[in-house]
Amino acid sequence: MSGFLTKENLMWRERARNVAEKVVRPLAAKYDREQEYPWEIKEAIAEAGLMGVWIPQEYGGAGGGVIDLCICVEELSRACGGVGVLYAVNALGTFPVLVGGTEEQKHRFLRPIAKGEKLISFGLSEKFAGSDAASLRAAAVKEGDSYVLNGEKKWNTNGGAADIYTVFAVTDPASKSRRTSAIMVEKGTPGFRIGKVEDKMGIRCVPVVEIHFENCRVPAKNLLGEVPGMGFKHAMATLDKARPGVAAQAVGLAQGALEYAMVYAGYREQFGAPISSFQMIQAMLADMATKTEAARNLVYVAALAVDTAAPNVSKLSAMCKLFATDTAMEVTTDAVQIFGGYGYMRDYPIEKYMRDAKITQIYEGTNQVQRMVVARSLVKESLGLKHLLDFIPKEIQKGVNDPETLKRLAEETKRLAEETAGVLDVPTHNA
Repeated sequence: MSGFLTKENLMWRERARNVAEKVVRPLAAKYDREQEYPWEIKEAIAEAGLMGVWIPQEYGGAGGGVIDLCICVEELSRACGGVGVLYAVNALGTFPVLVGGTEEQKHRFLRPIAKGEKLISFGLSEKFAGSDAASLRAAAVKEGDSYVLNGEKKWNTNGGAADIYTVFAVTDPASKSRRTSAIMVEKGTPGFRIGKVEDKMGIRCVPVVEIHFENCRVPAKNLLGEVPGMGFKHAMATLDKARPGVAAQAVGLAQGALEYAMVYAGYREQFGAPISSFQMIQAMLADMATKTEAARNLVYVAALAVDTAAPNVSKLSAMCKLFATDTAMEVTTDAVQIFGGYGYMRDYPIEKYMRDAKITQIYEGTNQVQRMVVARSLVKESLGLKHLLDFIPKEIQKGVNDPETLKRLAEETKRLAEETAGVLDVPTHNA
């Protein structure tokens, strides 16, 4: 797939890979153990000019696309899945601004992100509103030239470290179609508080927290787009753009695990030979490599579809997310198996890949939800393929759908309709 990448794409890959190998990989185990935000890694990413890759040049970014974002996420995740999401979540937080923000909001919020001066986070999920984003309960009430926020947010990735929060809240509880809005909240605003810090299985170097709002007063000019009720639309458009990034994280994890497995299989000897000479191991490695490459190609196709505003973006984003993340879980698990008992030990690097991979199947839409998105798209597409019915034999069974039976059923239906109409024909006035 690298054959169609541009020189600029490859330049970003080289920069990201350089940071990943020189800075991220040596520190990955440390920050996984300590479960602390790796500020030195973030600074290295910023110094490499990667923080604004996906942000347009007019807002201080490099003017790259989602394809460039995915390439960088993949390379960083190849060394540490936690760092991959630490980086990608800044894109997730900015996509609503790019999708629905005013020009003033884009300049105000995107420029410091692009420069690496500030971090951003995305606040959609709640304790009882995960996949069902329409069930949000956090509320924002308009009071003069402010919105007053009350409620909680769960699973807030980058929370605590971030300076800016894209928060989705209910602004019109009586509406179904325009119930929610996105509001930009800055750290330090009175009434904004970081709550529980989650103790996670994987991606441990990036904080995931609860956020609490207690009469948190935010300027009305921070309402995204300055038009209420557009939150659901902004959220769905954001996830279409962001899912390839999660898929790229999964591809990076799969690639990194595959590389460790390849090296270990050539190093580890049993029965007087390296285990890479055993057909069982060779078959595992071949399947791992094939699925990883297939996932990578699908991610790139979906990213390019986002960048070109293709009509099938939602389906492709869902497809790449579910396939790449399922692949990552399978490949990292097989890599642990190739390491044998050592693969289960914390002092070996491979078990971390499996722990980091699991969350990719869950966040930004579970893979069950992604399959629903793909299936619904296919049902819609099938409506334009009805001409294919002409080429499918039509089975006839007497008493079910033969001409005589169909005629009889039509006559009975007509008769019943006439009788029902007669019974319901009640006079409306005296004769």
